[in-house]
Amino acid sequence: MNGTIRVGNLFGIPFYIHPSWFLVLGLVTWSYSSGLAAQFPLLSGGLAVLLGLMTALLLFASVVAHELGHSFVAIRQGIDVKSITLFIFGGLASLEKESKTPSEAFWVAIAGPLVSLLLFGSVTAIGFATAASGPLAAILGVLASVNLALALFNLIPGLPLDGGNILKAAVWKITGNPYKGVVFASRVGQIFGWVAVLSGIVPLLLFGSLGNFWNLLIGFFLLQNAGNTAQFARVQEKLTGLTAEDAVTVDSPVVCANLILREFADQRVMSAENWRRFLVTDDGGQLIGAIAVDNLRSIPTAMWSETQVREVMQPISQSTTVQSDQPLLEVVQLLEQQKLSALPVVRKNGSLVGILEKAAVIQLLQSRTQPNPA
Repeated sequence: MNGTIRVGNLFGIPFYIHPSWFLVLGLVTWSYSSGLAAQFPLLSGGLAVLLGLMTALLLFASVVAHELGHSFVAIRQGIDVKSITLFIFGGLASLEKESKTPSEAFWVAIAGPLVSLLLFGSVTAIGFATAASGPLAAILGVLASVNLALALFNLIPGLPLDGGNILKAAVWKITGNPYKGVVFASRVGQIFGWVAVLSGIVPLLLFGSLGNFWNLLIGFFLLQNAGNTAQFARVQEKLTGLTAEDAVTVDSPVVCANLILREFADQRVMSAENWRRFLVTDDGGQLIGAIAVDNLRSIPTAMWSETQVREVMQPISQSTTVQSDQPLLEVVQLLEQQKLSALPVVRKNGSLVGILEKAAVIQLLQSRTQPNPA
């Protein structure tokens, strides 16, 4: 997963850490240990570092709790959580799919900030109830303030932040179109991204100050992710209402199982343009296998006239096919997840419709984007 390291499972959810997280852990540990050492001179250097590390780990545990909030609500809605990842900007819960309704999307989005606010209130209450003092009070204060900041920052109404997902749900509710919500919230996220970039770059250019350098990084993060999310939403909207059959390649590479290899080579391989793999059907049009041009090498040329395609073909599992009425958006996601370039499309009775290629989907999107001639 893009260089991330799997460290185990959390409540059955795969848990990953991006290598950049270790750098942040070190910086946060150094920052808080230095602060504790300066605030409490009687602390030994080793103890200050240990307390700084403990504080850093508690802060990251708060980020994980925030993401678990999203995850548990999603699971209650029947949505699988593929992973939770810690990275330089915090955490990310990767969900299998979107919520079915705007209200469900709202609760998934708000769950993380609510957990952070709950942690803020709980830590603050513990501090008052125990009348904590010294380093313990300082650690509790940091933990409370960071959870409050985590909640408020994520409530900024722009994607990819939680506030952006809340805004998306609101626009979805008003318009009835989830993709309009995504595009609108992404644009707001880009606005906040540019504000963050400017707040970081203006002091740098005018005064040579790096005090807001973190704002610059966050701004670029928001711009990149909000832009990608908006682009993907536009693609999703164009694919809405289309099925796998709509993107099947015309004149798909299909041959009959009882065709002899000599005819296959002369009639199909020599005349086909760039096709190196053909789907094989029986007399009833049922998909039963596939044959690649390279498979011909396993049979001596002299035997091509007495060998049928069915004797050379490789069987195809139904798990590697898609139904003709399956939403095209689901098929595209399947192609991406399994890193495939094409999939056979069949009807419910098993008869073959043809082959669906990524290139055909791209062409279909382009044709739907082009304006109609006057």
